[in-house]
Amino acid sequence: MGISMTTSGTNASSSSNTPPPDIETGVLPPINAPDDDFDDPFDITTTKNASTESLRRWRQAALVLNASRRFRYTLDLRKNEEQEKRRRMIRSHAQVIRAALLFKLAGEQAVVLGPTVIPASPSCGYGISLEQLVQGLSEMLKINLDRGVQRDEDELRNRRNAFGSNTYPVKKGRSFFMFLWEAWQDLTLIILIVAAAASLGIEEGWYDGGSITFAVLLVIFVTATSDYRQSLQFQNLNEEKRNIQIEITRDGRREKISIYDIVVGDVIPLKIGDQVPADGLLIKGHSLAIDESSMTGESKIAHKDQKTPFLMSGCKVADGAGTMMVTGVGINTEWGLLMASISEDTGEETPLQVRLNGVATFIGIVGLAVALLVLGVLLFRFFTGNSRNPDGTIQFVHGKTSVSEAVDDAIKIFTAAVTIVVVAVPEGLPLAVTLTLAYSMKKMMADKALVRRLSACETMGSATTICSDKTGTLTLNQMTVVEAYVGQKKIDPPEDGLQYHSTVSSLLNEGIAQNTAGSVFSSKDGACIEVSGSPTEKAILHWGVKIGMNFDVVRNQSTLLHVSPFNSIKKRGGVVLQGGDSQVRIHWKGAAEIVLASCKEYVDTDGSLQSIDNDMEYFKKAIEEMAARSLRCVAIAYRNYHVDGVPVDEEQLAEWNLPEDDLVLLSIVGIKDPPRVGVRNAVKLCTDAGVKVRMVTGDNIQTAKAIAMECGILDSGEDATEPNVIEGKTFREYSEKEREYTSKHISVMGRSSPSDKLLLVQTLRKLGEVVAVTGDGTNDAPALHEADIGLAMGIQGTEVAKESSDIIILDDNFASVVKVVRWGRSVYANIQKFIQFQLTVNVAALVINVVAAISSGDVPLNTVQLLWVNLIMDTLGALALATEPPTDHLMHRSPVGRREPLVTNIMWRNLIIQALYQVAVLLVFNFRGLAILNLKNNEHGNAVKNTLIFNGFVLCQIFNEFNARKPDEMNVFSGVTKNYLFMGIVGTTFILQVMIIQFLGKFTSTVRLSLNLWILSIGIGIFSWPLAIAGKLIPVPETPLARVFSKPYQHCIASRNR
Repeated sequence: MGISMTTSGTNASSSSNTPPPDIETGVLPPINAPDDDFDDPFDITTTKNASTESLRRWRQAALVLNASRRFRYTLDLRKNEEQEKRRRMIRSHAQVIRAALLFKLAGEQAVVLGPTVIPASPSCGYGISLEQLVQGLSEMLKINLDRGVQRDEDELRNRRNAFGSNTYPVKKGRSFFMFLWEAWQDLTLIILIVAAAASLGIEEGWYDGGSITFAVLLVIFVTATSDYRQSLQFQNLNEEKRNIQIEITRDGRREKISIYDIVVGDVIPLKIGDQVPADGLLIKGHSLAIDESSMTGESKIAHKDQKTPFLMSGCKVADGAGTMMVTGVGINTEWGLLMASISEDTGEETPLQVRLNGVATFIGIVGLAVALLVLGVLLFRFFTGNSRNPDGTIQFVHGKTSVSEAVDDAIKIFTAAVTIVVVAVPEGLPLAVTLTLAYSMKKMMADKALVRRLSACETMGSATTICSDKTGTLTLNQMTVVEAYVGQKKIDPPEDGLQYHSTVSSLLNEGIAQNTAGSVFSSKDGACIEVSGSPTEKAILHWGVKIGMNFDVVRNQSTLLHVSPFNSIKKRGGVVLQGGDSQVRIHWKGAAEIVLASCKEYVDTDGSLQSIDNDMEYFKKAIEEMAARSLRCVAIAYRNYHVDGVPVDEEQLAEWNLPEDDLVLLSIVGIKDPPRVGVRNAVKLCTDAGVKVRMVTGDNIQTAKAIAMECGILDSGEDATEPNVIEGKTFREYSEKEREYTSKHISVMGRSSPSDKLLLVQTLRKLGEVVAVTGDGTNDAPALHEADIGLAMGIQGTEVAKESSDIIILDDNFASVVKVVRWGRSVYANIQKFIQFQLTVNVAALVINVVAAISSGDVPLNTVQLLWVNLIMDTLGALALATEPPTDHLMHRSPVGRREPLVTNIMWRNLIIQALYQVAVLLVFNFRGLAILNLKNNEHGNAVKNTLIFNGFVLCQIFNEFNARKPDEMNVFSGVTKNYLFMGIVGTTFILQVMIIQFLGKFTSTVRLSLNLWILSIGIGIFSWPLAIAGKLIPVPETPLARVFSKPYQHCIASRNR
């Protein structure tokens, strides 16, 4: 409903126990819709993949005074459509080039209508074949295809000067003056300026006109400054998102650099999930498949080989592996042209932002009605002679009052009514979301989380379950081979090369060195060996070096014919090699129990071949024992193969499936990857916060159970049974109802494929859970996209996974995921604090002015004073309260319900108590102030009384800001001294208030107050502290008061939609 912005839905939390109401988490009993036929345009639970129509609907329903400012941080629908048109145009350009190339190639084919055409020679008469193209270009670019570009800075600078840098023009952010101009667009501020200008021509009118103009300009300046600072923060974060780290080969060494530092000639290895960082040519590749949809708009996968070696920047590696040479960078690529044309961010709204627009619309309509009422009452009293001047004389006497005096007084009445609209319409309320998000995103960067979608910050506060990977997230990703079996012997220690028979050692070295995407090279100083690759490959390569493998020598002893890259579905990877004796061997490496199942023999410790049938149970038991000790088990196997069976044609070779049966087992190794320090505490923190942590891993189920118990995901061995622990294959074979039942209980899913993870996410979301998912592989992209919050890993994550995610965890640490949950809850809590503070000011200011206007025909708070109050309430209040850091209290409650009321019963209690107190005290002074203060009923006496009312009102807001910090806690000062921004804003506001009263009386229609009256004013304000403490002793009903406003809100919004 209006203030709650929802009338339906239930708490998405999986907890069966109803938690007590809590302001900082928004946990309340669910609200049932009073009117099921009402379609609330502001009720958008998620803006992720929201339709354009639903986004357009809420914009049209919102009451907005300054559209350019209100919608600045929402998706610009018009620009978004324009960018999509540009994308289609550039893609069509690429398709035309592609079609021309295909037409040319078709003309060179021998099969055509008409006379027989002689097939073209490999060189086509130009002295160069497609195979020679790369070699020729590399010579012209003066690079070695194996070692890459030299790392010399002068060499790199020369290449950038000659061929350009790998950057594209990015539109500059808006200047401060643009923000000033946007802040000026507020309709009510324009009206006030026009009214002020009109009053300048009237005698003594320049005081009122000048003071109003000054106040308006101050509001515009402060607003623009706040918005400009937010804009700079978003620009910095967008720059971080674009700065991708790429692995390249320079001087024979693998290293990671920024995508912006790539130069023409760089040699870049490509693997599944990578983004092609620049235009280039394929040097070598194995089953390399490229997803070119980002450029062509077609979902068809393009296979790359020596016949089609051209790679386009911005495309993704869908399968296989390869190495490319960069030939074009930056603006000299189609991708660079596309990015340069659409580089401006079109924005994005969040669910909370949409709901707050509904709140602002409801309050604004009420405020507009109040302003019209005040305007009508004051004009009626004025023209009927019922309004009096401060000296007691009647303001308007028909036939006697001059036209200029009547116009002057009418303008004052009009500006007073307009100012009520300024105060009543909380234009800054939806923008407080972007303020707190900008602050949170900056702080989250320090907590190793890069936010790609703003809405993810909020949604994370509602997360009820986290489906986490094991490797690298819950564990350190620092793998070491700690156990090794050869035949029926356990090699202890595993790196003792003397215990390996020469035959075993030779075959192992060949399998380890060739069947890998990693590399071994000397360090910069040549003092030691360095290894690159995935953590598992690095562990096995390190082990290979320790048992005597010479990486470069072994790789040169055989020729690599074909590669079947490892992927998470097959859980194994293989290579085909041809040795110097023309003997062909196929090497496989992968999940131990899967590779073992394909073996028919094994190599014993003496190098002899033995049948595996009788010893299969021994190897299975060895795997189970290692897995129970939380070791990752990897098997290495091979088989000999007939050279005649290897396809000769390149196309057939690319489609050839490597034989996976009749293998010979070489070794089974156990790899230790210890849990991260503090991960057990992080899991416990999630559990206490009502967030269930589930491990979803491709590892052996025994390994997964052991790690889960170490991390605290499973409490004991009794929990380690179905349905708490399950294999992916079992889960996918269940019926839909069985999956729904099992999903509620799953804590560990082992041997899962990416499709199993996606199925689990879909089932959990169907059950009402708010699901966060971590992922690092390309195949994780569907689950990351489907989840409410997709969390990609920043170190091990592929670019495909990162682009499908909402937040990137920069250190791959589960503890950082928990910090994101904490920040998500903080965003919601801070907005609620600001709402409570702003509504208190709104209610008090409106009631005071309305009652005074109707009863006495005058308003105690004039235009300039209300503009100052608006500044405190809007921009400065948002800065102070929306930037509160998260507290531990947030993680001791259940998740935030996405459809829970924004204004809880606790908030209603607090704001009603404070508003009633302010209204009562200030109205008493308005009507009885002269007697109470012992003042004379003259112009000066009334001025002192009104100044005291204004001063007391402002000080009430200053002290009430402290109350708003901790709406449900007695100690509102906890941590306040650590929040320097809050203290600075409160201190600055107080100092400015003193200056206004003591030195700017002419412009604000105030007079200087004596020390006694200052003490009285401070006393009025400070009494709000004990009042707040006493108020918190009053219990609140469980049924949300928001229901009371459901019908009025629905009528208001429905009228806006007509």
